[in-house]
Amino acid sequence: MGKSEELMERALKYIPGGVNSPVRAYGNVGMTPRFIQGATGPYIFDADGEKYIDYICSWGPMILGHNGQRVLKKVVRACEDGLSFGAPTEIEVDMAEFICEHIPHIEMVRMVNSGTEAVMSAIRAARGYTGRNKIIKFSGCYHGHSDCLLVDAGSGLMTAGIPGSAGVPEGCTRDTLTAAYNDLPSVERLFEANPGEIAAVIVEPVAANMGVVLPENGFLEGLRQICTNEGALLIFDEVITGFRLAFGGAAEKFGIAPDLVTYGKIIGGGMPVGAYGGRHEVMEMVAPLGPVYQAGTLSGNPVAMAAGLEQLHILWEHPEYYTELEKKGEKLYGRMEELVKLYGAPCTVNAAGSLGCVFFTDSKVTNYTIAKTADTVEFARYFKYMLDRRIHLAPSQFEAMFLSEAHTDDNIEETLEAFEGYLKTRE
Repeated sequence: MGKSEELMERALKYIPGGVNSPVRAYGNVGMTPRFIQGATGPYIFDADGEKYIDYICSWGPMILGHNGQRVLKKVVRACEDGLSFGAPTEIEVDMAEFICEHIPHIEMVRMVNSGTEAVMSAIRAARGYTGRNKIIKFSGCYHGHSDCLLVDAGSGLMTAGIPGSAGVPEGCTRDTLTAAYNDLPSVERLFEANPGEIAAVIVEPVAANMGVVLPENGFLEGLRQICTNEGALLIFDEVITGFRLAFGGAAEKFGIAPDLVTYGKIIGGGMPVGAYGGRHEVMEMVAPLGPVYQAGTLSGNPVAMAAGLEQLHILWEHPEYYTELEKKGEKLYGRMEELVKLYGAPCTVNAAGSLGCVFFTDSKVTNYTIAKTADTVEFARYFKYMLDRRIHLAPSQFEAMFLSEAHTDDNIEETLEAFEGYLKTRE
């Protein structure tokens, strides 16, 4: 028995499912999770000392790779001054100033502690600003685990939300309406059925929680126009795409200005953090300036701010990193697509820059309904094959792969060699 198996046995006695976030349990792949001891650059090391090429990157924020020295030094220096004060600090002002000065669609920003909290707070601000209660989300788009957003993403177009988790009363989701991703008519129908009642439309501009699903031409532009016409706010959930697809995130990449945007761990260099921001008139609704209440002792934590601000400075100083990440994505995901065609495998490869996903379905994946046709049993076999060859992927068909600046051509070649080896086993 390895150290990970021993740790899982202990964990199961004291932690629900042995993990503190469900996907980590490896339940979708029928294995024992690897407990991680450390990481550096593109590599992660498990409790038995095995080294893997890491394509989880802490679910996205390690865009520079693990344990970079510039970020690490800033964290250590911040820790020397104290871990938490529950009071304003200069560095949170520096962070807010930096974001607002470099992201055109953000005029004010509020720091929080997670992507879930950022989204929950942004929706509250949208409701407070518009005086409306209903929101539209999309099937397959994940926006954290706050009650009003835990609507069954697999039930298609709905005019009223059904809770997708035990413990969430139906009353919490009755104002959550669900549309189909990449389907503007489904959004228009909801506005027609609820005139003057919809506060906001929230969307992952590139969906990255049903695998990776890209917006079709005109979809985001159409959402922008509908929201403008209807007096509703457009919220981009950029917890995954922010500062990753471009410095200005998907908003910059696709040339769309949302009214509000949410960020997560990437602005903390991987530490617990989140933020939401947007236009002055919306953000000025937030307490203590306005009547929309939101608070948090650890919001703007100086250690998290030190890590995040340094990472953002590095990304701003090196715009070439985004070009390099695009090239790495083209090499990895593009070659994967070529191999799928070469071996006639029933797979579809979706990618957006450094984000990618291999779906085990031969259908073009443009929404959640199609994503769910993927063969999860085949994915589990693929996952185990890759893990045995020290390629660390997300243990779910419906999660993304993440590339970092630290991934090398050799890493990519090794990954492609393993991927081709797996495809050969299917012949």
